[in-house]
Amino acid sequence: MIVDCAIYRDGHRTEGPEDFSDALGEARAAGGFVWIGLHEPTEEEFAHVTQEFALHPLAVEDALKAHQRPKLEIYDDSLFVVLKPVVYEPRSDTVSTGEIMVFLGDSFVVTVRHGEGAPLKAVRRRLEHEPELLGEGPTSVLYAIADAAVDHYLDVATELQTDLEELEAEVFSPEDGGSRHTASRIYNFKRQVLEFRRATGPLSPPMSRLAGTAGSGVVVPFVNDKARPFFRDVSDHLTRVNESVDGLDRLVTDILSAHLAQMSVRQNDDMRKISAWAAMAAIPTMVAGVYGMNFEHMPELRWTWSYPTLIALTVALEVLVFRLFKRRGWL
Repeated sequence: MIVDCAIYRDGHRTEGPEDFSDALGEARAAGGFVWIGLHEPTEEEFAHVTQEFALHPLAVEDALKAHQRPKLEIYDDSLFVVLKPVVYEPRSDTVSTGEIMVFLGDSFVVTVRHGEGAPLKAVRRRLEHEPELLGEGPTSVLYAIADAAVDHYLDVATELQTDLEELEAEVFSPEDGGSRHTASRIYNFKRQVLEFRRATGPLSPPMSRLAGTAGSGVVVPFVNDKARPFFRDVSDHLTRVNESVDGLDRLVTDILSAHLAQMSVRQNDDMRKISAWAAMAAIPTMVAGVYGMNFEHMPELRWTWSYPTLIALTVALEVLVFRLFKRRGWL
């Protein structure tokens, strides 16, 4: 459905005609641009927009089906950018992603949003309070959307860093380090980092191209040259995010290895304890087995102190073996 539609002239909003073609013509005549925002449009709803703004059919297909990687594609009449905003849910410690598709032309911006995360109302409101930035044309909209998405990446990276510190403390605590649920928490956290990486990693090349630092020598059309320093700032922030994600991934892998090593050490300790107790249980078993034989001529059978002597000998051997295992750390 259409969330918002407005014409912007000299950085200020004006309500335009309901018909898209009239709005585009009016915007071009006044030297402004029209911004149309849609949320999960159907094919029928998007068909009129496609026709009026001459959007490329491949980009339209991507915008309708969603589930795209972050990318930048250049067509004859427009620029197509895909971003994946990230939403962090602190109660369940999960990361989910949405999608924002931006069609950028000489006098129009069409944004298509999928998912409940990262609504664009705040971005539109921010731009409308900054007429100087909004006066730079459609490029300012693309910059504001990318800047908002990447800034939120930084917040999510901070939240994940906090969760990782808690997980690290749990793994190395003597009480919970061997918990059966710890490994599942580590794997779940690694899955969230992977989901985060899918959103941030592929976005670096498009931001570098928009900032003019990709080194390819190809100038991205429909992007104001004055906006390139702003995109460089977004690209720098994105680099920080990707470095944080790489660090999180390495740390969680190290934590998993440490947890598995701890589990192996504790299993070895348990086996040593079981072996030690089994060795101690073997002493009375041996004595009882020897004197349980049905032989008539066995030493000390008719001696009055034979039973207490054997009990005392058994206890003495048990104490001796116990102290030996205790000194070696088996018990």
